[in-house]
Amino acid sequence: MSRDNEKDSRRLRRKKSIRVNISGTADVPRMTVFRSNKHMYVQVIDDTVGKTLASASNLEKETLALRNNVQNAEKIGELIGERLKAKNIQKVVFDRNGYKYHGIVKAIADGARKTGIQF
Repeated sequence: MSRDNEKDSRRLRRKKSIRVNISGTADVPRMTVFRSNKHMYVQVIDDTVGKTLASASNLEKETLALRNNVQNAEKIGELIGERLKAKNIQKVVFDRNGYKYHGIVKAIADGARKTGIQF
């Protein structure tokens, strides 16, 4: 097994064990983060109906110039926080999706906290 496949399989194993305990509802949805080498994505999901309530990424028209780094990840977090405020969502459950809570993942969480979203 190559190193990349091994790292990905370990992350997926961590993701499964995290998702056993985390679930989003209409009142407190789940905010999940996915990061690739080029892009970062954030979704806020109501797991009871399987619906995405809000999303943000650096592939959107207004954020296309943002590169995949910590400073820009905080801007993506602020963007998702503003979108949640517009939908009157104050509280979410944070799903780090098996990634370590540092770098881009932490910056997204901190950016959302800046807008007043509670985890």
